[in-house]
Amino acid sequence: QVQLVESGGGLVQPGGSLRLSCAASGSALSINIMGWYRQAPGMQRELVAIITNGDRTVYAESVKGRFAISRDNAKNTVYVQMNSLKPEDTAVYYCLVKTGALNQYEYWGQGTQVTVSS
Repeated sequence: QVQLVESGGGLVQPGGSLRLSCAASGSALSINIMGWYRQAPGMQRELVAIITNGDRTVYAESVKGRFAISRDNAKNTVYVQMNSLKPEDTAVYYCLVKTGALNQYEYWGQGTQVTVSS
């Protein structure tokens, strides 16, 4: 079992920045993929960014050039630095972790609210 604790959400003005963190804990932890998804009201959950244990990254087109995902394997923590935030970035952001030889085990964080508004 893996537990995820997210932090860093909040209210920010358009053009501002936020950094989200997600720390994973659990026994025999061997994490392959870490990432972030988001869900705005009335919308489906969508990919923000993911990073593999080889540091390969994938970003949603809407955040490319503005967001940067990184991970600290020693701390089992994934980060997303969000710059030049827009009102349309407002959503609940969820951390995702995948483990297992085939990434068959999937764990989600509780979500953290990001609101971009003046």
